[in-house]
Amino acid sequence: MGLAAGLASGVVMHRSDFCIAGMFRDLILFRKAVMIRMLFLLVITSMILFEIARQAGFLPLYPFPLLYPPTPANLIGGFLFGIGMVLAGGCVVGTLYRMGAGSVLSAVAFGGLIGGSALYAEVHPSWSAFVKATTFFPGKITIAQVSGVDPIIPLAAVSAAGLFVLFRWQRQGLLVRRAAVQGYLQPWKAAIALSLTSTASYVLVGMPMGITSSFVKIGGYIEQAIFPAHMEGLSFFKAVSLKYTYPLTGVYLQGGPGPVADALAVIQFPIVAGIIIGSAVSAVSLKEFHLHFRVPAKQYVSVLAGGVIMGLASRMAPTCNVWHLLGGLPILSISSILFLGGLFPGAWIGGLILSRVVLSARPGMEEAEGKLQCKI
Repeated sequence: MGLAAGLASGVVMHRSDFCIAGMFRDLILFRKAVMIRMLFLLVITSMILFEIARQAGFLPLYPFPLLYPPTPANLIGGFLFGIGMVLAGGCVVGTLYRMGAGSVLSAVAFGGLIGGSALYAEVHPSWSAFVKATTFFPGKITIAQVSGVDPIIPLAAVSAAGLFVLFRWQRQGLLVRRAAVQGYLQPWKAAIALSLTSTASYVLVGMPMGITSSFVKIGGYIEQAIFPAHMEGLSFFKAVSLKYTYPLTGVYLQGGPGPVADALAVIQFPIVAGIIIGSAVSAVSLKEFHLHFRVPAKQYVSVLAGGVIMGLASRMAPTCNVWHLLGGLPILSISSILFLGGLFPGAWIGGLILSRVVLSARPGMEEAEGKLQCKI
């Protein structure tokens, strides 16, 4: 399931250039909203599909595992993640599919993601204490749980409003992106395809797609090989964050951030590999696979720093934009809403750094360089 989902996602994202980091950057820096509308479409579609699956009895675990009660850590993590994804030129999945298409910069960002994810282990005890001390609505994850109502009530209200907005955009032609490139997939089709993939994952595995735990595990394997004694003293790598029996299959799933072959590794590593391979196959079939590396040194520094910040933020939040926006937001998870609230100002700050520091050597080229950054 994981490999198939990854392969499909890699092809879809490459063909449509479905760049979540680019969506926020373009909206904030260049006032271009065409791609952020596709994210809106994806969230509303997932919201409807998730609820249909729940009503049909296919989602016995609701909310799904690895979502937690809200805390200011969600806001802070989202803010830092927003900065990191813009500087890195892609979020956690954007980095993977661009790397598969030959982007050396994305490979550098990937290295930063792994490093930042492992770095979090050094501050985990103090950050974990902060999270516990600032958690509000303990034991409650979604707006429905806090309100004490059936989830269908707030979901129906938000879905109805969202469909109204989408209908207006469709009539105005705002859901179609003009492109004359061979093999290009309209982003609205990509949004629906990714929503279907996420729903299938939720039904078959018990939770939507996620990948950042795999980055932590890779970092753990590397640290274990280089600094085994130091790693042995890090409590973060000994935690078991996933522990449940999925009712539909009866399979017991257990896993954590440590460098062991557990359920999280079995679920997420195939997705990561699939995204990279799927994008590479798509790029090769379209004759678009190229090793892009001739860029200013500042951009290498930017993507590395952005990757480190993203990796660190994905543990602080906890988890990444894919988990929150494509999984938590469609069920109105409060922690995911807070993450989104931090993501916007973070992306704005990241955009300012990108345009005024990283690309400052070429006045008047900010937008062109920004578009290039989303492609590389």
